[in-house]
Amino acid sequence: MKDDNYDDLIHLPHPVSKTHPPMPTIDRAAQFSPFAALSGYEEAIQETARLTEERMELGEYELSVLDENLRRLQDGIFDHPKVQITYFLPDDKKEGGKYLTVSGRVRRVDEYEKMVYFLDERKIPLQDICEIYFLEEEI
Repeated sequence: MKDDNYDDLIHLPHPVSKTHPPMPTIDRAAQFSPFAALSGYEEAIQETARLTEERMELGEYELSVLDENLRRLQDGIFDHPKVQITYFLPDDKKEGGKYLTVSGRVRRVDEYEKMVYFLDERKIPLQDICEIYFLEEEI
């Protein structure tokens, strides 16, 4: 019989090390936790599934309206005009991006750095702006 081979061991006490403390139960359980053979795969799938928008090309009319509003913005800059700006924010990881709309008071338009600066320290690149609306009429 096969069980006869272990008859001398089966009734012995469980061995306990005198030099190593027993492993905590939580650590023993961790040995049997699921193994992710492809680490990062789930994140890669989610990133691929994330949608982005394409940048719109503005037509001649939209560009002329945008230029006029930028000029109005620069002319009234000392009054810190309150505006709403829609702009394209390019995605860091993939092609495309998203359109955001922010509002606030403009501190300055820097043509050298090609940026619009708000009083609250936000800044928007001029080339990404597609619409500017004035929220308060000029007096």
